[in-house]
Amino acid sequence: MKSVSIIYNKDIIKAVFSDFKQLTKVGLSISVVFTSIVGYLLGAEQTNYITVLSLAVGGYLMVGASNAFNQVIEKDIDALMIRTKNRPLPSGRMKPNVALTIATIFTITGIAILYSINPKCALFGAISIFLYTSAYTPLKAITPLAVFVGAIPGAIPFMLGWVAATGKFGVEAGFLFMIQFFWQFPHFWAIGWLQFEEYNKAGLHMLPMDKKDKGAIAQIIFYTCVMILVSIAPVLKVTGSLQIHIITAIIVALLGLFMLYFAIKLYKTEQNTDARKLMLASVFYITVLPIVYVIDKFLH
Repeated sequence: MKSVSIIYNKDIIKAVFSDFKQLTKVGLSISVVFTSIVGYLLGAEQTNYITVLSLAVGGYLMVGASNAFNQVIEKDIDALMIRTKNRPLPSGRMKPNVALTIATIFTITGIAILYSINPKCALFGAISIFLYTSAYTPLKAITPLAVFVGAIPGAIPFMLGWVAATGKFGVEAGFLFMIQFFWQFPHFWAIGWLQFEEYNKAGLHMLPMDKKDKGAIAQIIFYTCVMILVSIAPVLKVTGSLQIHIITAIIVALLGLFMLYFAIKLYKTEQNTDARKLMLASVFYITVLPIVYVIDKFLH
């Protein structure tokens, strides 16, 4: 009986931990932490490992809080979609008050940790949580413009790292923000294309003009082009101390053209398979580009 009880307790702990990971979207949070740390490495003259650790923990808590608040607000909407109905709240495995408590603790702790780096980091962290939960989340049920609003908190991590390293928000941080800002449109509209029927059923507006047509893909292509131009701009020495070598700019441009290829292919076929390839190409882009930037800095 004792061994059965131990196994049972282990299963409960495993289930609770799994729900916690789903509530805070651990995978997404880790990707945000990665981008923030890269932004820090780009801005730092010398690496302070305590600051890096604070940025990682504070950034994780910031994103975890946003996701938890989001799932509390969208509990009933999540219950309508196959992709989200098994989340802890719509499935009934977690009470909204528990999720709200976790979100609140994460918010307070995360902002306090970011404040210990510098006040600007805390400010941007607070803005990110506020816009994501109070503007982006409710707007999804009202207008496709929600994606534009959501792109603001989504673009903060890369910039946050630079601000953590320098204590300044200047042209360099602005360009890091813009890279991630414009990247989000092809990325989220590709997801919006794939999940259009599900989102539509739940009353969410996640594609431009609320239509799954060539007009939406034309906007994907446009924003992909803008993203590429912004990403290679540091080669022109118009971005302050954030500069890249011509070879790095070519590599970045090729990464962008890889994304653009799938966007154009989607325009021709309008097939979900090509939307998925575009989405995966966008994830590849935002993972590799920061690494390329950092390698460029340390090879200079």
